[in-house]
Amino acid sequence: MSAAQVVEFLGRVRASAILRTSVEEVAAGAMEAAVRAGFRAVEFTLTTPGALERIGEFSRRDDLLVGAGTVLDPEDARAAAEAGARFVVSPVVDEAVIDQARSLGLAAMPGCHTPTEMLRAVRAGAELQKLFPAPADGPSVVRACLGPLPFLRLVPTHGVDETNAAAHLAAGAHALGFVAPLFDPDEVAAGRFDLVEERARRLLAAVARARRAYSQ
Repeated sequence: MSAAQVVEFLGRVRASAILRTSVEEVAAGAMEAAVRAGFRAVEFTLTTPGALERIGEFSRRDDLLVGAGTVLDPEDARAAAEAGARFVVSPVVDEAVIDQARSLGLAAMPGCHTPTEMLRAVRAGAELQKLFPAPADGPSVVRACLGPLPFLRLVPTHGVDETNAAAHLAAGAHALGFVAPLFDPDEVAAGRFDLVEERARRLLAAVARARRAYSQ
């Protein structure tokens, strides 16, 4: 899948599951619960023990788009690509990481908090811009930034949950990333994958309702 196809895929499914856990043994089971619920874009942060192995495992499935999160340097990007990731996400704008991603055919999604950082990311070649950390009113920020910068493809992650997913999408977000509201740390560590699956279904239902509302 090319970087352009990654952008199109995320813009179609509108939601990704982002797993960050310190317990390696539960990572696959937790993400599998999200996939059972219907998530088709998944991301393992490299701070998760065994993340590259999980990326390799899930990227072998034809129905999933798999990415790597917390990519902090070009070496991380290369390792993620070799494991099977098709996109890399960073908490900051780092031109070296973006350049490496582009050279490897990956979509880059650096973390941006201000319009200046967003434009800097675009000019560096990042196809997507992660809104991070969450501003006080995420939807208002998305809408305000897209006014003068309509070419942005903003993907809010931090602070996005069931209550504000629709507002973010209505404001023009390209897609959403769900972290703790999907993968509650205590539930994941305890192996309560049934609860993860329930959360995933509720979140995807909220996204679906939002899509129906603004498509009418």
